[in-house]
Amino acid sequence: MSQQQYPQQQPGWGDQQQPGYGAPPPFQPQPPKKSNAGKVIGFGCLGVVAVAVVIGIVSAVVGSGGGSTVTDKPQAKASAAAGAGGSQKKATEEPAAKKPEVAKVGDTITVKGMEDGSRLDVTVVKVADPAKSSDEFMTPDAGKRYVGVQFRLVNTGTAVYGDSPSNGAQVADTQGQQFESTFADITAGPSMSADVKLKPGAKALGWIVFEVPKGSKVATVQFTMDSGFADQTGEWKLP
Repeated sequence: MSQQQYPQQQPGWGDQQQPGYGAPPPFQPQPPKKSNAGKVIGFGCLGVVAVAVVIGIVSAVVGSGGGSTVTDKPQAKASAAAGAGGSQKKATEEPAAKKPEVAKVGDTITVKGMEDGSRLDVTVVKVADPAKSSDEFMTPDAGKRYVGVQFRLVNTGTAVYGDSPSNGAQVADTQGQQFESTFADITAGPSMSADVKLKPGAKALGWIVFEVPKGSKVATVQFTMDSGFADQTGEWKLP
């Protein structure tokens, strides 16, 4: 019986050994790590912008409130302006300690609104104290009375004036108590419209009514544009 022969192994075949267990893997270079510097710089810039925006908003809010003023200086009357052209001798003869003039009934004060070109000449024309209701079904609460103030508004600005004037009016008594306007009609005359719109040069006239305690002595009345939110307020002394 002949012996079976097997094909001879080719030289080099099987010479390559596979790495055994525990053998270190072949060295492979690690890819370079990505730097986070760009992200850090980006987030830093966003933070700076956010802080700047917050500071701007806070400054605007604080600045808007910080400019509020109350003026009681009336406009110069025509007679006073004409007398200003008199001799210098008469001017020097006036007392040096003359008290500053305070606006009262009949005087006009110029006030400004929040919008550019928004300006009114406001005049307190008349005062009715006490004022009588023209509607028998609308009367003051027990222990209170109506006080009416007639206002004349002239748009001296360049923007259209649109507002409910009574929202920006209030009176104060000698004790410092303040009272806002109320909805009422009085026998003294027509009420100021609740929706006044004036083009430049136009004017409006009407009564604004306040409800105050019977024992209160009303001392001043104030008017502010933009339903009371403007920075400039006019104030008149009442008799």
